[in-house]
Amino acid sequence: MDQRPQAAADKHRRLMLIINPISGTGNKKGVAEDVAAHLEPLGWSLDVRTTAARGDATAFANEAVKRGYYGVLACGGDGTVNETARALCNTDTALGILPAGSGNGLARHLGIPMDIPMALDIVAADNVVDSDYGTVNGKPFFCTFGMGFDAAVSHRFARRHRRGLMSYVSSTITEYLKYRPQVYTVSANGKILTEKAFLIAVCNASQWGNNAYIAPQASITDGLLDITIVHSGSPIDAAVMGMDIFTGYINKNTMVHSFRAPAAVIYRKNPGEAHIDGEPEILDNILEIKCHRGRLKIFTPDSKAEFRPIITPVREMLRDARLGLYHFFSRHILRHMSDEERYDEFDEDEMSDADAHGLADEEDDDDGIR
Repeated sequence: MDQRPQAAADKHRRLMLIINPISGTGNKKGVAEDVAAHLEPLGWSLDVRTTAARGDATAFANEAVKRGYYGVLACGGDGTVNETARALCNTDTALGILPAGSGNGLARHLGIPMDIPMALDIVAADNVVDSDYGTVNGKPFFCTFGMGFDAAVSHRFARRHRRGLMSYVSSTITEYLKYRPQVYTVSANGKILTEKAFLIAVCNASQWGNNAYIAPQASITDGLLDITIVHSGSPIDAAVMGMDIFTGYINKNTMVHSFRAPAAVIYRKNPGEAHIDGEPEILDNILEIKCHRGRLKIFTPDSKAEFRPIITPVREMLRDARLGLYHFFSRHILRHMSDEERYDEFDEDEMSDADAHGLADEEDDDDGIR
């Protein structure tokens, strides 16, 4: 863990904010102003960039590295995070995540709140962890890489005009009705395994996003990748699998074979669909995978509760619901109230503590960053 000096002690410390204006479903208007208002009084200086095309975030992050920025904040989803982080690997410039995508898998794994002001508190705390990342045929991934059914879903989802959870669920159901398993050979840990698999997920982090835990016990600091092989089954088997993914019991499912390895090679019959951090790719039939230990610095919470099946997913679901209600209430009700009515209805300090920071402080059993 790299605990840096407090930012307030160094007025020359610079951050670059990269905003993807079309990620997820939310409006990014005013984000730059909110970030500046939150961090500049604490001694940070901020430059802002907005992406307009694929690859822009990587170019901006490269610029930040060359100019010696202390950190780069990626405001977007896992695709934006990937583009930003790939330029920061093996450098002293840290990655900050302001979750604003459809799934936000890496942010959720790290315990970063799904709320930009609360996520900025993580950056302000300046706790930086040396984290792992993976590569497949030289292409970096920071959350998950996969092939098979989840890759097919990613390709279908990318063709849709609408984003968000419901669109992803619709893509999943549609693809399931026509998908057929494939044969893969996996070489890892000195062993060779040939499987007819529904999907293979190679995980640096624990989930795809939206609290779908494909590798619940994965750690981003252990130098290992969690490889999850899911076999095909009946529709009832698939339904049980879906419940296990969202309750954290997937490793107990008899259709699943999972293990950890620092590197692996996966062979399939033909080149084809894959996904890297949820973004669709077409990759070769031979896939060389490697974990790069501690080569990316990330702003993270200073502690994180141990993952517990059912308990952790339910807690995260309730937190998302509370945060969604708070945002809805703030946008659609408070804005129609006069200042006097707001004062009469709510104690401002209590709102700030209970509805903002309090949402992030419910965990117990601190177990460090995984």
